[in-house]
Amino acid sequence: MAVIRDVIPQLELFQPTSADDALALLAEHGSDAWVYAGGLDTLDWFKDRVKRPRVVVDLGGVDSLKEIRSTADGGIEIGAMARLVEVIEHAEIRSQFPALAYAARSAASPQIRNVGTIGGNVSQDTRCWYYRDGWTCYRAGGNICYASPPTAMNREHCILGASRCVAVNPSDTAPVLVALEAEMVIRRGSAERVVSAEDYFVGPDIDIERMTVLEPGDLLTSIRVPSTWADARVYFEKVRDRDTWDFPLVNVATAIQERGGTIEDVRVVVNGVAPTPVRLRAVENAIRGSARNEQTAERAGNIAIQGVAPLTHNGFKVNLLKNLVKRSIRDEPMSL
Repeated sequence: MAVIRDVIPQLELFQPTSADDALALLAEHGSDAWVYAGGLDTLDWFKDRVKRPRVVVDLGGVDSLKEIRSTADGGIEIGAMARLVEVIEHAEIRSQFPALAYAARSAASPQIRNVGTIGGNVSQDTRCWYYRDGWTCYRAGGNICYASPPTAMNREHCILGASRCVAVNPSDTAPVLVALEAEMVIRRGSAERVVSAEDYFVGPDIDIERMTVLEPGDLLTSIRVPSTWADARVYFEKVRDRDTWDFPLVNVATAIQERGGTIEDVRVVVNGVAPTPVRLRAVENAIRGSARNEQTAERAGNIAIQGVAPLTHNGFKVNLLKNLVKRSIRDEPMSL
């Protein structure tokens, strides 16, 4: 287990003022470089000496990555370095995509939201304490998952989608972005690629040492939220141990386009239950074309828990998942 120390190991710090300069540094230093956004997750890793990069690229001086602007299609493009508090308070986001603002407000505490960025929230590493304490598990390059045995501490871990590693994705904004069909803009050098939010996250079945598609040299520059679901009913809810500050045990984001009480289209996404945000397509297919009522919500909740595989100490997540999905269909979205 890692020993907590007060002094961060020696590293070389770069503070570029443009995205191009940041990308040049990432290209030069490759896997030795660490991208520093709000720094909240970063400093824990460094102080515990679990992560020891030789080079840190601090994006705090890159103003172009902090912008929030309207797009030609009526959507919003959010710079990856926009702070969570700026997402919460932005008038157009609150008007068009209130569930995203609500999810951002659900993350952590006011102090953390004043510093943490939306890019950091969606790209953060898992919170599994074995991994974060420096145990040589699969995710850390070892050949064992310490959280999966019956005697392990696995209360916050997977009930869906485990593949050797049972750690979950802890982001609150991620399921909303997937539900809204957001796109992640990624740059490498002068090249740019756009990845759907749904495909941005990587499970252990694909790469057990990564949480996202980002590789050394890549930089998430912005998140585009199209206008597709701007007028839809979008519900977000999060259950956590402490309401003042904590990561999700389970959260849900459900976007519904409804006409005359009938669900015309729907996207249901849950997080905190699997290594990546999970889109519940079986639920979507089952309730599309149905009346939005108690019976449909009950059916959605029952389908949501098909195939779950709880561990020794997290069986309670099954009912949480069922009831959150049910409420996301039946209830009105929570107000800001």
